[in-house]
Amino acid sequence: MPATDLPLLIDAALEAGRIATRYSGQTAARWDKPQGAGPVTEADLAVNAMLEQRLPAARPGYGWLSEETEDTTDRLERERVFIIDPIDGTRSFAEGSRTWAHSLAVAENGVVTAAVIYLPMRDLLYAAAAGQGATLNGKPIAASQTASLEEAEILAARPNLEGRHWRGGQAPAFTRAYRPSLAYRMALVGQGRFDAMLTLRPSWEWDIAAGDLILREAQGKCTDRSGKPLRFNNPNPRLNGVIAGGTGIHALLCENLDPDGTGIQA
Repeated sequence: MPATDLPLLIDAALEAGRIATRYSGQTAARWDKPQGAGPVTEADLAVNAMLEQRLPAARPGYGWLSEETEDTTDRLERERVFIIDPIDGTRSFAEGSRTWAHSLAVAENGVVTAAVIYLPMRDLLYAAAAGQGATLNGKPIAASQTASLEEAEILAARPNLEGRHWRGGQAPAFTRAYRPSLAYRMALVGQGRFDAMLTLRPSWEWDIAAGDLILREAQGKCTDRSGKPLRFNNPNPRLNGVIAGGTGIHALLCENLDPDGTGIQA
């Protein structure tokens, strides 16, 4: 239940931060995962090991989905599941940057009910429980009320501006910014620091789950690239991109995006 799961996630995230910051990002052992799945460091695995021991022990009936654990179908039979990214932004961690995060969530019947995104190097802890609002370091946060794309600052990687993603073959005018951690991008939108974020390629659930609830509890809106609500704990744990923002900007992005990625005016 949200009221009891959130304190558990907060305590686990703080411990994850203590473990990760014992490693020096640039000297931590690093290697590439098979099949181009990206880098991993000894810090990722150390954090994952702690979380995989601690969280299921506290909630024996919950399933488990983590970037650093081999996936099984067992979680599909569970009503509730932990969705975990031990370190989101591993490349940034390995480069010695401060913009990496721990992303922890619980989903119940496909909907996230408790979530934490923690950046230990920036002392930022974003948290939310269903129906209880979203906070940053214990203080309430709210998504942007900006209602014009021309005035909006949107977090997005440059490839998302390619014409094929947009109706009429051209992205609308807005100010683009970027942060390497996808979870942090979503938290920043929930905080109102940016008006929206979008990623138009298939996205792993563990990158998205915590940010989805934080943003929704901050009175923003979060959907896939076609505007459909996000559902979690899928057999293939990938989502069809993500559009997240204040309600006004979210609606405008959905109007301008081509859900098929062809850039053809419907």
